[in-house]
Amino acid sequence: MSETNGINGHKPAGLQWKAGLVTSSNKYLTAEKFGFKINASGTALKNKQIWMLEQDLNEEVVYIRSFLGRYLSSDKYGNVTCDAEEPGPSEKFAIEYTKGTGKWLFRQMEHGNYLGNSGENVKCFAKSPGESEHWTVQLSIHPQVHLRNVNRKRYAHLKDDEIQCTEVIPWGQNSLIILEFVEGKYALKTYDNRYLHKDGGLVEALDDSSKFTLEIKSGQISGLAFKDNDGRYLTAVGSTASMKGRNKAVTKDELFTIEDSHPQVVVIAYNGKLASIRQGIDVTANQEEETDKETFQMEYNREKDAWAFRTIDNKYWSLDAASAGVQARSASVTPQALFHLEWLGDGTVAIKASNNCYIFNKATGSLVATTEAVGEKEKFKIRIVNRPLLVLKCEYGFVGVKAKSEECCCNRVTYDLIQLEGCKDGTYNFKASNGKYWSVADNDMVMLDGDGPTPFIVEFKGNSKLTIKAPNGNLLKTEQNGLFKATGTEVNASTLLEF
Repeated sequence: MSETNGINGHKPAGLQWKAGLVTSSNKYLTAEKFGFKINASGTALKNKQIWMLEQDLNEEVVYIRSFLGRYLSSDKYGNVTCDAEEPGPSEKFAIEYTKGTGKWLFRQMEHGNYLGNSGENVKCFAKSPGESEHWTVQLSIHPQVHLRNVNRKRYAHLKDDEIQCTEVIPWGQNSLIILEFVEGKYALKTYDNRYLHKDGGLVEALDDSSKFTLEIKSGQISGLAFKDNDGRYLTAVGSTASMKGRNKAVTKDELFTIEDSHPQVVVIAYNGKLASIRQGIDVTANQEEETDKETFQMEYNREKDAWAFRTIDNKYWSLDAASAGVQARSASVTPQALFHLEWLGDGTVAIKASNNCYIFNKATGSLVATTEAVGEKEKFKIRIVNRPLLVLKCEYGFVGVKAKSEECCCNRVTYDLIQLEGCKDGTYNFKASNGKYWSVADNDMVMLDGDGPTPFIVEFKGNSKLTIKAPNGNLLKTEQNGLFKATGTEVNASTLLEF
């Protein structure tokens, strides 16, 4: 996921939400690179159609910033421009919501006019809103997220056939919430493909009782609110903090923030044993059963191009200076808690500690960092466990089934759920929504026609980014026309996929 999806949106200036703004004629508000011009002509949510809604910490207003970093503003004559480098009075918009439809109205505060369009022209002249002043807001985020209740400071997760806001750390696939954009509204879906009903239950089929309109609240207490078709907001109810529609006013208990979902993995040593904290603070590779104690959250540090491994106990792996052993005792990400991953091209990885030595497991199972070269004992496999269903996104759209075809394409407007199967040898199988496995054709096209699995190699490459290597040794590469082929030879924007 991207870094500022409103996502992990705890920013000093208030929350920020990436979104597309869609007119009543289904065109996206678009910012052009030349002259900071804007229009309402976009047909899909691409880079030029992404806007940042910046919330204010002191007022119930938002600022609308283009992908070029300039702010939308209007003068008293209704002329709309997007060249302001800093937000001021002319850039303040209050949001109003239309009952039942989920559509938003943007009222410019300085002059009281509503933002709208006439064909491709964007204007802000109407004193009262008509059809052309109604906007659909589509979050431009990876749909697999963590949802945090602002009041309870706890994360939503699947428990006892409910979504409950009780987790201190969002752990495992149960904490993965899929936000599905449907007809201008949002449905909340669990990892096992069930929808949250407004009464708090989970249902297999999507209907109006499981669709929620989206609202945002600015000011000192900021966040998202979800309103059901009875006008009630989702809240965390009772001692179990079960999510259901209850109140008709928004307080802290009805507000949520969205955060990136980090990969959670098991780390497998050369002898097939799992790294674990089951025996205390020492990280040892001596377990065969997967539990929370064998699951670790990988958090990327961009500045150091390194990774931290977080435990279920909210501690981080850290190198002990005296013993060169790996211990799960650090309360924060210190230099000793950062590890560099060196992918070896065969589905295995070497893990280098802060002392510039590689980790291996001793006969006792203890992980230590004392070797300067990579041999068989320094090779680990890392298998992701909190993505049984995967959504892949590139700069051109989502990866999925091409219409009326068995080809895999990478420019879909809507996401496709891909079943991910981790194998013992460190490779992965991908199964498409049509029930077929991914394969690679003679022309290097990724096809969705396999009756049996084809092994691919996955490597984590940064903040929610990965590459996929095909059996021919090439990386899967995306193209603007939607072609998805095993022809990539280097890691760049065309071979990095957001997950």
